[in-house]
Amino acid sequence: MVMAVIAVVAASAQAAPASGLIVPAPAPRRVVVSIPDRKLAVIDPSGAVEVFEVAVGKPSTPTPAGRFTIVNRLTHPTYYTPGKVVAPGPHNPLGTRWIGLSEKGYGIHGTSDPSSIGFAKSTGCIRLRNADVERLFERLRTGDIVELHAERTPEIEKLFPQSTNH
Repeated sequence: MVMAVIAVVAASAQAAPASGLIVPAPAPRRVVVSIPDRKLAVIDPSGAVEVFEVAVGKPSTPTPAGRFTIVNRLTHPTYYTPGKVVAPGPHNPLGTRWIGLSEKGYGIHGTSDPSSIGFAKSTGCIRLRNADVERLFERLRTGDIVELHAERTPEIEKLFPQSTNH
């Protein structure tokens, strides 16, 4: 039994960085989206907030409310829908980045139609201008929390105090 413990300790020591320090994973960031305000705030562990204007789901394909996690991140994604595939490029409806959520089929992404930002025009996803989604993409990691709110809360009042509904 003692030999097995020594083997595990030796294997763990070999996997540690050369400095011998164990580097903890970064703390998760939090993304808060107000569907009625069409705004997204990314909140990092230090409390810093950056706000982006977004497009949300139209009434026939609403954005789901709830708490999700980021499950994948793709640069220059390919768009797939039944009967149609759009390669990366200027006509891709996902734009230049895809941040997939734990709710299958939903994500945060760029757009080939920047005039849709600020409106309820998507098929349920959260859309940003490509430059904004590229900046957001660099800040987020898998495992980060995404909260999609269908109603204004006291926290949303603080995050987006001057918002007007569209």
